[in-house]
Amino acid sequence: MSGLLQTLRERGFIQDTTDDEALAKILADGADPTTAYIGFDPSADSLHVGHLVQVMALIHVQQSGHRPIAVVGGGTGRIGDPTGKTEMRKVLGGDEIETNIDCLRTQLSGYVDLAPAGSESESPTQGLLINNADWLLALNYVDFLREIGRFFSINRMLTAESVKMRIESESGLSFLEFNYMILQAYDFLVLQQRYGCVLQIGGKDQWGNIVAGIDLIRRVESKPSYGITTPLITTASGNKMGKTEKGAVWLDPKKTSPYDYYQFWINTDDRDVGKFLRLFTLLPIAEIEELEKLEGADIRTAKERLAMAATALTHGDEEAEKSREAAKKLFESGGSDAASVPTHTVGRGALEEGIPVFQIFHESGLCDSRGAARRLAKGGGARVNKEKVADDRILTLDDLNEDGVILLQAGKKKHRRIEVE
Repeated sequence: MSGLLQTLRERGFIQDTTDDEALAKILADGADPTTAYIGFDPSADSLHVGHLVQVMALIHVQQSGHRPIAVVGGGTGRIGDPTGKTEMRKVLGGDEIETNIDCLRTQLSGYVDLAPAGSESESPTQGLLINNADWLLALNYVDFLREIGRFFSINRMLTAESVKMRIESESGLSFLEFNYMILQAYDFLVLQQRYGCVLQIGGKDQWGNIVAGIDLIRRVESKPSYGITTPLITTASGNKMGKTEKGAVWLDPKKTSPYDYYQFWINTDDRDVGKFLRLFTLLPIAEIEELEKLEGADIRTAKERLAMAATALTHGDEEAEKSREAAKKLFESGGSDAASVPTHTVGRGALEEGIPVFQIFHESGLCDSRGAARRLAKGGGARVNKEKVADDRILTLDDLNEDGVILLQAGKKKHRRIEVE
């Protein structure tokens, strides 16, 4: 039986499901639209590549003829999800959370068709972005305990992997965080009651929270609901997907430029190309299967296809093409004329006095700290205008090339243009 479940499975999105047979029926091609939700923590003003599995899942929900709901945790974000964390998350203020939610709405709207803020879906498949603060912040604590808390077993909650891990950690688990599972389960109940939502999709570490919501809906509404978990995506080298030596790879072009985003994808390990094509692009499976057959130097073709498709999905076709051309020019001309290469501006006075290499490699974003920049240079990985430099090298106006810029290079493929203001 074809449908959303099959699409998610053949592309590698499914770790576990709560009821495979029932899901295959409600998500089949031609079935009535099903409403599914995925939660996003508004802990920053941008999502990053680590969120892309969930973002892509929303896209597939909508493209398969179903309705996606993105729930941003304006309420739960004031607590912080303890899942996968060894210590308590930073508690954000209300204004910061609201700012982050506005940013996430704009960002997610670039991937899925979302109804305008405050309005309902205009079609059965138009998505919604909903803030769970709408119902959580208005709760009366005593009423909530009486009406909802009575359905939760402490013994069962203590068996959840996320809870056990935190209890056994050095920092322990606060009572504040212990409530998170109940609140997420309540989210699912409210979404079922208000929007007919019957499916929650989340990372594998959300299994306990998802099952708690399904159980709560069964107890309160006597109705079935379902869950799908996605696997933790790691690279072939064992690293968590989306993490680099510079930190997160952001979807916001102000945090990670389209060029750097393109470079992230084209530098994918050969062993990961097929998996990432399935997960992070919308290319047809038949085309991906052909790309997966490429070997040796031909794998570069598959990597470029991945980088172009992934960058276009997030930043548009024009930025993807500009990034590809910029990458080519870097190798043809040294990069001074590659306008799409990220540029860092310094003051003329500062360059006249001299700027240490380790400082500018850090400030331009090529390294996440000055110490890392020093280590890069000592290891022979730092170049200025294509020449290796020591960690004590000082850059001055004399380093400007004939085009009036300085080209920095970290490793083989990460570049920055330094311009003087």
